[in-house]
Amino acid sequence: MASIAAPRIAEFRFREDSILPGFGLTFGFSLVYLALIVLIPLAALTLHALGASFADIWRILTQPRVLASFRLSFGASLLAASINAVFGLLLAWSLTRYEFPGRRLLDALVDLPFAMPTAVSGIALATVFSGNGWIGRWLEPLGFKVAYTWVGVTVALTLIGLPFVVRTLQPALLAVPPEVEDAAESLGASRFYTFRRVILPAVLPAWATGFALAFGRAVGEYGSVIFIAGNLPMKTEITPLLIVISLEQYDYRAASVIGFGMLVISFFLLLLINLLQAWQRRRSGRRR
Repeated sequence: MASIAAPRIAEFRFREDSILPGFGLTFGFSLVYLALIVLIPLAALTLHALGASFADIWRILTQPRVLASFRLSFGASLLAASINAVFGLLLAWSLTRYEFPGRRLLDALVDLPFAMPTAVSGIALATVFSGNGWIGRWLEPLGFKVAYTWVGVTVALTLIGLPFVVRTLQPALLAVPPEVEDAAESLGASRFYTFRRVILPAVLPAWATGFALAFGRAVGEYGSVIFIAGNLPMKTEITPLLIVISLEQYDYRAASVIGFGMLVISFFLLLLINLLQAWQRRRSGRRR
C-alpha cells in the first residue's frame, strides 16, 4: 500500500536567506551589547525607583522644584528641536542643492558640536551672551536677556541638536533628484506647491527622525546648559542638574525617582513621534 506523504510543515524563518553567513553570531552579539549598554542600566534604574512606595514616588515627582525642572527641560527641548527642524531643513537644503564659496567649511562646521566638549560649548555661549559678552552687551540694554534665563537654555540645546537634523535630512534630500522639481515646474507647479507636494512627502520621515534625535539629545543635555542657565531653582534649573544635586546630597532614592520620571516622559514622547513617522510612511505608500 502506498504510503501517504505527510504534508511538509513550513519552517519558521526568522530571517531571509543570505549569502553572507554569521547571522546568529551578529544577532546574538547585538542583543548582548544592547542589554549591557541600554536594557540592564534602565532596568536597574526602574527597579531602584519602584522600590519606593507609590506615595513616595508621587511626593518626589510632584514637588514644585521637580515640576519646574520638568517644564524647563522638556519645554526648552521641544522648542529647541522645533527651531532646529526649521533651520536644519534650510541648512541641509542649502548644502545639498547649491554650490557657493565656503560650502565645504560650512558643512564641516555643522559637525562641530559633535566634536566639541559640551562644557566648552556652554562656556562659549555664556561668554557670548552674558551681560558683558560680545552679543549680550547689545541685547540687555534692549531688555532682552539670554544668559541665565530659559532663553539661554534653549540656545544651548539648539546648538547641540542642530547636527542631528541636518545630517538626517541631507541623505533624504539627495535622494530627491532635481529633475523631479524641474518636471513639477514644467507642469505649472509653483515653488511652494512643489515643496509641499513633491519634496516634503519624500523627506518628512527623515525630518521627523531628525526632530526626534534632536529632542532626545536635548532632554539629556547637561554640560553645555549649566554654564549659561545660571541654575536658579524654580527658574533655570534643568532636571539632569537636579538629579546630580540629589546624588551629591546622597538622596539616591530621589535621584532614581526623578530619573525614572524623566525616562517615562521621554519614552512616551519619542513613541508618539515614531507613531507619527509610521503613519506618514503608510500614507506615503498608499499615495504611490
